[in-house]
Amino acid sequence: MVCEKCEAKLTKVSAPNPWRTSTGPAGGRKINENKALSSARDRYNPIGTTLAPCRICRQKVHQMGAHYCQACAYKKAICAMCGKKILNTKNYKQSST
Repeated sequence: MVCEKCEAKLTKVSAPNPWRTSTGPAGGRKINENKALSSARDRYNPIGTTLAPCRICRQKVHQMGAHYCQACAYKKAICAMCGKKILNTKNYKQSST
């Protein structure tokens, strides 16, 4: 669960259209560029970065920038990224499994 404010942080497209923002020849891309060498610094490295633990249950969080795991965010009805209360769950019958 993510609030509206934090949802803007998640709306990045993983593979944007390179031809849409054409500012120069070939859409702003380099010609004969080796993508394996040039995009290595932008790629996600699971070994180099450590994911933060959940602030409630200390389980590893599977989302970059989140402080709470999905199970705890659902149980407490809070935003997984900022911890803001999203909705009132007083009258809901929620299962934790």
